[in-house]
Amino acid sequence: MTGVGAWIRYGGPLLPGQLEFAAEHYRAAILQPWEVDAAAELKRRRPDMTVLCYKCLSSTRSYEPGPVYTSGVSFAEAESVDEGAWFARRLDGTRIEWERYPGHWQMRVWDPAYQRRWVENVVDELRDSPFDGVMADNDVFDDYYGLRLPIDGATEMQDLRSALGDLVQAAGTALNGAGKILVPNIAESRREPGRWQAHAAYGGGFEEVWLGYGAQQLFDPVTAEAQLPQAGGPGLSILRVPTDGDDGHPNLMYGLSAFWIFGAGRGAYAATGHDDYSRTQHVPELDWQLGRPRTEVTGMDHLWWREFEDGFAAVNFDADATGRLEVPAGLVDAAGVPAPSVVVLPPRRGILLRRAA
Repeated sequence: MTGVGAWIRYGGPLLPGQLEFAAEHYRAAILQPWEVDAAAELKRRRPDMTVLCYKCLSSTRSYEPGPVYTSGVSFAEAESVDEGAWFARRLDGTRIEWERYPGHWQMRVWDPAYQRRWVENVVDELRDSPFDGVMADNDVFDDYYGLRLPIDGATEMQDLRSALGDLVQAAGTALNGAGKILVPNIAESRREPGRWQAHAAYGGGFEEVWLGYGAQQLFDPVTAEAQLPQAGGPGLSILRVPTDGDDGHPNLMYGLSAFWIFGAGRGAYAATGHDDYSRTQHVPELDWQLGRPRTEVTGMDHLWWREFEDGFAAVNFDADATGRLEVPAGLVDAAGVPAPSVVVLPPRRGILLRRAA
């Protein structure tokens, strides 16, 4: 049995040994779209692994040489259509380059012709590929990239949100028809009832900021608990908790325990630093299989726990108060040390235990 990890690696080039490690330890992987050979190798080694191709819904990148691109519409193709009609523009007519991401250009995602071409290009590219589907990035909710609306064709972010919902539906329907899945990076779904379920309906959803925006910017307990239904699907839920890039960071276990409690081990889990999408993260607990739940999710005052056939998980979402709970007998930690009968969890901490061999 392999672990529950997600290999989010649309960063630098593949390093020696990474494919072998991923095949041994991960449940899902997101690769660059030109890494077709790597996708094929992962599927050869692990037919059960879900291997996704990165594509951006909202931008095109002028620095990419091709012939394969991270966007559904390449920069050159966008320039060739009606004198660049698919580029979003400010009210003065200038194109919009994303702040903090040079070479990323906002597209008119509300344009039906752009949406059709995005879907056609991506489906044609993936139809006979080893990829199981697409992780569609930048299914945005707010203005993260300095668009500063109003712009030509869009007066508020709701215009973009609505358009991206239409694009996700069209892309998901077409990809499903081709035997592939769509897993959007669904931003801020907790703020709009039904958003996660609707956008994840074509194969799953990716939450890039589960339980917090950054290693030191964890959500208050009410906000964190509003995200918890994402662990239950639909489809493949890929949940990433932010850390400082160190696999020993406490946020990794904080999120992993919640992943088990509220998702019962389905989906895939990652914990990385900001834009830290090149390496292979790992702790022994990522490989654990706790089995089926023995109990329902139980909680009190933002302290939650659940017992499984082969283990136990608990998490404390409170930002200030510690939590105290009894744990079943016969459990050990990753080092094989027997667990005490009573565990005290500090604020924003989680624990995973398994049954002694």
